[in-house]
Amino acid sequence: MRILYFSRDYTTHDHRYLSALAGTEHQIAYLRLEQRGHPLEDRALPPEIEQVGWAGGKAPAALRDGPRLLMDLKRVIRQVKPDLIQAGPIQRCAFLAALSGFRPIVSMSWGYDLLHDARRSRAWEWATRYTLKHSAALVGDCNTIRQLAISYGMPNERIVTFPWGVDIQHFTPPSDSALQPPVEGQPFTILSTRGWEPIYGVDVIARAFVATAQLHPELHLLMLGNGSQAAQLRRTFTQGGVDDRVHCPGQVGQADLPRYYRSADLYVSASHSDGSSISLLEAMACGRPALVSDIPGNREWVTPGENGWWFTDGDAQALTRGILQAVEQRQALPAMGLRARQVAEARADWQKNFLELEKAYQIAAGK
Repeated sequence: MRILYFSRDYTTHDHRYLSALAGTEHQIAYLRLEQRGHPLEDRALPPEIEQVGWAGGKAPAALRDGPRLLMDLKRVIRQVKPDLIQAGPIQRCAFLAALSGFRPIVSMSWGYDLLHDARRSRAWEWATRYTLKHSAALVGDCNTIRQLAISYGMPNERIVTFPWGVDIQHFTPPSDSALQPPVEGQPFTILSTRGWEPIYGVDVIARAFVATAQLHPELHLLMLGNGSQAAQLRRTFTQGGVDDRVHCPGQVGQADLPRYYRSADLYVSASHSDGSSISLLEAMACGRPALVSDIPGNREWVTPGENGWWFTDGDAQALTRGILQAVEQRQALPAMGLRARQVAEARADWQKNFLELEKAYQIAAGK
């Protein structure tokens, strides 16, 4: 089957999908909608993948670009002659594919498109419903996405749900010698890997860390990433007098990420909106217990007291209490981390989960 894979940008997730597709019997052509700011993935496109040149893919895409991009998309379709288009996010790439008139389309939800974008306005909701109506199948990464898609008109039997998962051979726990319980008084490291943007609640993490660090001088925060809230975060740390206990290494590549997970005692995410968070799954695969916001996507992975805890979304005081609880129960953290790894092995193995994508292709082909 000849497939046109149409995505918003070239991210780590795109690299993972395209690398896996390159190993199948399908012929894959890749179309990129836009290029946003700094590169989101530094690994080269797999050589088996044909990258298609067109009017997009060189700069951020705006609404005014829609007619020009749609016209050129139709040209690309005539040129590539795909048997199927796999496109996402819903209101961007999949919407353009639906408007092109081409069928069949496998729409791929990126989580935020149904969790957040579909609620932006009536126009965004209409685009969501239109796209799903003209999609032969939908791929989503959790049951929360499935239920939202159904609410926007997608038939349940045309939805294929599987977590995007992680490479559990790359993201692995530390050696047995590093699984000893943290000793009271020794450094206790909290890890955040989410972007410094409002949707990820990193400001909540900053306030909670200041509060807990004042009670526990052994606490340290390892905060990966960057973003628009950088100045606000640094101001919070400076005013709280904890600058010397916060380490911000910036954006970290996939090759180095496991080392950061393994160096932490506790993974924290205060995201306000998520499907199956890849960062959470990476932390679990590395044997780290997780303290996460109480949102539907996280509840599908974290069981309080078993492999982590929840705290009330957006509540810095609740997160503070959660961190204090983790510190007080530090002797139990290695066992919780092992259970987190077991969940990752059972449900978040990308090599196994990827095979579910073929079901969506079969549905789209009417088989």
